[in-house]
Amino acid sequence: MQSVIVIGAGQSGIAAAAALRRADLRPLVLEASEHPGGSWPHYYDSLVLFTPARFNGLPGFPFPGDPHHFPTRDETAHYLRACAASLDCEIHTGTRVTAVTRDEDGMYMVRAQTAAGRTAEFVAPAVVSATGAFSNPRVPRLPALDHYTGHLMHSADYHGPARFAGQRVVVVGAGNSAVQIATELGPYARVTLASRSRIRFATRSAVSGASPVWQGLAIAARLPVGPLFAPGSDVTAVFAEPAALAMSGADQRAMFRSTYGAEMRWPDGSTEDVDTVILATGYRPALAHLRPMGVLRADGTPRQRRGLSRDHPGLAFVGLRHQRTLFSDTLHGVGGDAEYLALRLAAVHGPVGSTV
Repeated sequence: MQSVIVIGAGQSGIAAAAALRRADLRPLVLEASEHPGGSWPHYYDSLVLFTPARFNGLPGFPFPGDPHHFPTRDETAHYLRACAASLDCEIHTGTRVTAVTRDEDGMYMVRAQTAAGRTAEFVAPAVVSATGAFSNPRVPRLPALDHYTGHLMHSADYHGPARFAGQRVVVVGAGNSAVQIATELGPYARVTLASRSRIRFATRSAVSGASPVWQGLAIAARLPVGPLFAPGSDVTAVFAEPAALAMSGADQRAMFRSTYGAEMRWPDGSTEDVDTVILATGYRPALAHLRPMGVLRADGTPRQRRGLSRDHPGLAFVGLRHQRTLFSDTLHGVGGDAEYLALRLAAVHGPVGSTV
């Protein structure tokens, strides 16, 4: 039997497993895909982290290369796989968790489907759910799109600009991904970035990776103020250069009023045909495996405080938006949260050796 079962081997799961080992617990990590590292290989090709490398290393695993550079998608994916390879614990890949239950003795039963189609069951006194959100894109209810017949997609399915060359494209969103995608598309298509709220740029010009502004951000990121904003808040500061968005040719507008067929109507009454709408509207926690336990709210978020379940002792989370800090769902934030939870789980359960 393992001390703790960790569900997911992305940035949150790797951080959790490493922290649990340092707390003298024995984690078993279950990962749905064939390789550890999480969703990073599936993001759009040009994605770049908005913070420099020196702030994106997990505890015990410094990010390689120039500490002041901004890592790319592929660099991050390779980094996380290397972290997973150095973990002192078992990782079962190709093992998709489908349900978690808890018996009268307080033991957790984790049921999973393997890549070979078999059902597997694992038992432990504690579970850390670290499944991220990429597999659960947030598609908000937008009545203005009810009659739209053009190409509607989520940014989870966006990989690069070439396929949109010559099109009229509207990107919906006000976060980092929305701005990055609109900026990249600008030279290829006629692009508008549409949002309900004003985009809050953290800086007005490009900031180098060596700038002291990042040290201030790192200090702020450690403050346990996340629960003051959760659940449901959308506090977002866009770490992108507004001048780059403007130079790309993309413009910004308030949200469109309605659509009919391919025609879109804007707040000023003007209309035009739009080929593609890209929803850069974020993600929701991928926690369907916990529905049998009744721990989720109607919006799919769990009832928790600073990563610990309010309903079941021994159930914890890593990687939720605002679970403990404002950066809890980022590579920069998961390490500190994992350390916090590992110490609390160890205080309750103590070290348990593996007998698998």
